[in-house]
Amino acid sequence: MIQNMQAGQLISLAINDQVKEAYVRNSDTLLYTLREQFGLVGAKPGCNNGDCGSCTVLVDGIPINSCHILSVEAVGHKITTIEGLTDSTIQQAFIGNWAIQCGYCTPGYILNIYALIQTYPDADDAMINEWLESNICRCTGYQEIKEAVKNTLIARKINE
Repeated sequence: MIQNMQAGQLISLAINDQVKEAYVRNSDTLLYTLREQFGLVGAKPGCNNGDCGSCTVLVDGIPINSCHILSVEAVGHKITTIEGLTDSTIQQAFIGNWAIQCGYCTPGYILNIYALIQTYPDADDAMINEWLESNICRCTGYQEIKEAVKNTLIARKINE
């Protein structure tokens, strides 16, 4: 009897400063592996085509839609999920500015904005708006999210 088995392999991923191993199919997305293999459910499945940003993670510090990258492509790269970003200034700003409603999009926004602030600590309004375009929120009017970003940038400058 011939068994129908999908090809796969054992991989090691550097996630949140820990090396984790998983057996994955060659077609498994990073989003699937994070959620199903490692229980890291902060990255959310939304559109599954890269439009909504709810599955955003950082790969080598760059925001990436984890629904668009295969797990095998992430080998050798540093992956940061919302679970690995604890007590960051941007998280506190989201809380302080009421930039959270249902919370589904929040992890993706926070990781995207965290990368923005790390990359461009002097970001202006136009740059902030450009970076926020990669995520969709169906609950807020986006103003609270923009204020959270601006307040984080101001707080960062004060603390320098």
